[in-house]
Amino acid sequence: MQIPCTEKEEFLFNQIAAAAQKLQMPSFLIGGFVRDKLIGRQTKDADIVCIGDGIAMAHEVASLFSPKPVVAYFKNFGTAQIRLPELEVEFVGARKESYRSESRKPEVVPGTIKEDQDRRDFTINAMAISLNQENFGVLIDPFNGVQDIADKIIKTPLAPLQTFSDDPLRMMRAIRFAAQLGFTISPETFQAITDNVHRIKIVSQERITEELNKIMLSPQPSVGWDLLFRSKLLHEIFPQRWICMVPNILMGKAIKIIFIIPCRYWIISL
Repeated sequence: MQIPCTEKEEFLFNQIAAAAQKLQMPSFLIGGFVRDKLIGRQTKDADIVCIGDGIAMAHEVASLFSPKPVVAYFKNFGTAQIRLPELEVEFVGARKESYRSESRKPEVVPGTIKEDQDRRDFTINAMAISLNQENFGVLIDPFNGVQDIADKIIKTPLAPLQTFSDDPLRMMRAIRFAAQLGFTISPETFQAITDNVHRIKIVSQERITEELNKIMLSPQPSVGWDLLFRSKLLHEIFPQRWICMVPNILMGKAIKIIFIIPCRYWIISL
């Protein structure tokens, strides 16, 4: 494997490879698990993309374990999930997406591994590991995500304007990753966020709140709030409220106080 894995993780991935070989369904480990292993972060879940039926793959993998884990599947979305003691694994078929301007919910058709990587939000989340007999463990990195991790840069695989217009929640995710990982959003990517801030209106309040909570739980939430403010996303999220960020000192520690009038304020460590 071209990423560091525990013995149990390697055993799991070998079982998935065996299932993929049996079903003649090429499969890949993709996304956050690959990213976090390369960064050195702990991870509790893994995403498997297969060229075919993700639900069938999940059932085949589950059958290789004793006791057999329960397969939770969602037929409408073509996804399935199994929970193992060390990891939660989600299976889905590779797909290609297209979007309508009034919705962030894509129209989905079966796709190739390349098309699935193309649709990912950021280069650091588009890396995949082959779980196939002919090249097991090989890293597939078409957008130089490894280099972007080394450079601590967040950028999109395809044109950022289109990426954020298609799914505006990705703007919040870019800022959240910057706060969580201590990465910098590339200038072109950040400019695309500022150019698309109005699109956040098609995202549900629940999803926005979820991202704000994750920013608050990040090691340095002030990074996220500063980016939200500078991009003007904060102004769209809290319309008709006066927002300002005031540098201050509290008990000898540098802080920013974010005022959102008339509702509330937050004190954020710098």
